[in-house]
Amino acid sequence: MLSQSSSDLNPPTNTTPTGFPRRRLSLYYFFYFTLFGTFLPFFGLYMQGLGLGALEIGQVMAALIGTKIIAPYFWGWLADHTGRMMLWIRVAMGLAAVTAAGLVWAEDFWSLLFVVLLFSFFWHGGLPLFEAYTFSQLGSKKAQYGKIRLWGSLGFIAAVLVLGWLFSQWGLSGFPWVVLGLFLLLSLVTFSLRDQVNQVTQAPHQSIWPVLLSPAVLALLAVSFLIQFSHGTYYNFFSIHLTDYGYSTQLIAGLWTLGVVAEIFVFLAMGWLLRHVSILLLLMSSLMLTLLRWQLSLWGVESLLALLVAQLFHAASFGLYHALALHLIDSLFNGALRSRGQAVYAATSQGLGGAVGALVAGLTWSLGGALLSYTISSIAVLIAMVIVWFGLRRLHV
Repeated sequence: MLSQSSSDLNPPTNTTPTGFPRRRLSLYYFFYFTLFGTFLPFFGLYMQGLGLGALEIGQVMAALIGTKIIAPYFWGWLADHTGRMMLWIRVAMGLAAVTAAGLVWAEDFWSLLFVVLLFSFFWHGGLPLFEAYTFSQLGSKKAQYGKIRLWGSLGFIAAVLVLGWLFSQWGLSGFPWVVLGLFLLLSLVTFSLRDQVNQVTQAPHQSIWPVLLSPAVLALLAVSFLIQFSHGTYYNFFSIHLTDYGYSTQLIAGLWTLGVVAEIFVFLAMGWLLRHVSILLLLMSSLMLTLLRWQLSLWGVESLLALLVAQLFHAASFGLYHALALHLIDSLFNGALRSRGQAVYAATSQGLGGAVGALVAGLTWSLGGALLSYTISSIAVLIAMVIVWFGLRRLHV
């Protein structure tokens, strides 16, 4: 009996504090981010091959990202008001797989726009819910998040490397079928995860507004918006930009991969960083390296060494900032507000910031090319640095 109690108090390291196998959580992240590793490097090139221009590509990418403005909060509201988080993740991913089949037939701007709006509304509902689900499994051991989330980065890398080779050999005509297959796999993975009735059902009427309107939360959301906005040029035109300078599809895939490899090391180190370095220093370091990254991507495009360094800074511009933001959001929105807090973060940063960033990138790229687009991205980071200094330097969580 004594050994049984000791085991309950100290779950194995391959399980969460609630006793749930970590590998199942990791598997969801893996397949979810293989889709990002498919869309971000190759969707713009695929649309360019269909004859779409820069402005149209920007609009479709804005639609792909923009549904994050509404979808996360809609699905988060359902989860919070029913207490069935995993049920709604399964529903969202199943519908995403069904609607993504439309990519097989969509070949012009309007049909692509319609299909993307449809499947992305379901797809983007899944991640914020799953982030909340993961943190609910981790309990007080939030530092373990990085070791689980890094499998999403590995999924991204696997997709970029494998598809970079496949598409360089046989072209991009199979892109829609790859997307459909990955959505089907992701939908199947959700059935390996256990359902649970969340404690949030005990207080379904708790208002989010007092927390949402606090100065620290508003500052954090503003910075998150600006950082994601600044990535608009990179996500939408990095591959196209390098293609114009003669880089091969495989080399471009390798550069995308390098950025995500760097991101993995940050996720592995997050527990140590949060224990030994202040939140303010981590945030400001992330933003300063992001600014340097966009300048290297602009002025160093003809230098492979400069591009390699710029891609290493993905560890800061995405990995470090994203991990910090999730940590802060989970601390500021807890209990009955957990799902909606993650949804608000996703809607504001990846949704609104990503959509506006994609639209502005498409417009500025068509008007002034890389110079104008990366300059706007850099200005956004500078504004974010000012907000962090004045709005978050006294934040303690």
